[in-house]
Amino acid sequence: MDFFTWLFSDRTGVVCLVIGGMLVCLLISFVLERRTRKEYYNHEKSDDDWDLFDDDEDEDEDADK
Repeated sequence: MDFFTWLFSDRTGVVCLVIGGMLVCLLISFVLERRTRKEYYNHEKSDDDWDLFDDDEDEDEDADK
């Protein structure tokens, strides 16, 4: 019970809570990124693929000028 009182009421406890949450999120994102790279390691872009930040239209317009 004293641990939770320290964790949520003391400034040091709150800092540890925030840093611990950041580390957990970092670990989760690292594991998920590794799994994604392992699953799609050899994925080449095809004509049917789309990209949210795709600038192909901008390059085509610049080539026409």
